[in-house]
Order: sequence, then structure tokens, then C-alpha cells
Amino acid sequence: MERLSVLYASSLYDLAVQKNAVEDFFVQAKMCRLALQTQDCERMLLHPQITASQKHEFFKNAFAGKVHDDILGFLYLTADKNREAYLIPALDKLIEIIERHMNIVTAKVLSASELDDAQTKRLTSMLSKKLKKNVKLSLNVDPSVIGGPYIYADGYYIDWTVKKKLRDLAVYMKEGCGA
Repeated sequence: MERLSVLYASSLYDLAVQKNAVEDFFVQAKMCRLALQTQDCERMLLHPQITASQKHEFFKNAFAGKVHDDILGFLYLTADKNREAYLIPALDKLIEIIERHMNIVTAKVLSASELDDAQTKRLTSMLSKKLKKNVKLSLNVDPSVIGGPYIYADGYYIDWTVKKKLRDLAVYMKEGCGA
């Protein structure tokens, strides 16, 4: 599945570049993905008794005039070829490819409590400077980290959590305090 999803995404990206519409494809791919990820849509798209022409009609009603004709054509193609299962993975890949093109990276952040706006802005700014990329945050909360953030961005891991510091301290104590 991965290989075909990448092929679809790469083809859509090439079309976006050719038509100088990369940002449009980016916004529209995210919109399509969001709409198609609902349980009802997934069930309908994968249902074997719903015909390709019925799916075409669904895509037309949902997206015509809202997305580029090439994206709509991709949606039709997946219905024609009975490859609806590739829709979301291909849109995910397309979004990922365009983010790389636009120098955007997603930083996954885990903290003990929700970050406020000021903390989010400081963290985004710090990571943008460090990585020399536009950073968007994916924030998650896990009280078990006790305090401090765990950050993964663009291949870099930063673990400033209290949980890690306590684990490091326990190892240090077990090993005889460095003696």
C-alpha cells in the first residue's frame, strides 16, 4: 500500500508544481483528508456495494469547485480502480511532500500539562531557529512525565522531562554515585 500511496502523492505533487499550485494543493489535500477521515465516509468509500459512479457523485457533490480538477480526478481514479483504501495514505504523503517543499516540519511535543499560548510561541520560535525550518507543533499531554517537555522534531530528540531526570538519577544511584 505504501508504494502506491507514494506514487499517487508524487504524481499529484508533480502536477501541483507544473501548475504552480503547490500551496493550493496543500490546503485542498488537508481539506479532503479531514473530510474523508470520518467513519461514515470511510465506510461508504470502502463498501463493496456502492458503485464507482455513486462514489464519483459523492466526490463531485463534496469537492467540485472546492478542489483543483487534478485532485478531483485523483479521487475519481481511486473509485474507478477500486483503490479507495489508498486515498488517505496518499493524501498524507502528499501533505508530507509539500511540507518538505515548503520547509515545514512538525515537532511532536509531550508535556505533563497543556502548554499555554506564550509557551507554545516560545517553543515554536526556539525550534524554528534551531532547525532553520518553519515549525508547527503537535501537542500531547501525559501527566506521567511529571514536568518538562519531550520533543521530537526532524530527527532530533530532546527529553527534558522530570521522569527522565528521575530515571537518570536512579541509574546514577544504582551505579554507586559514580564511584
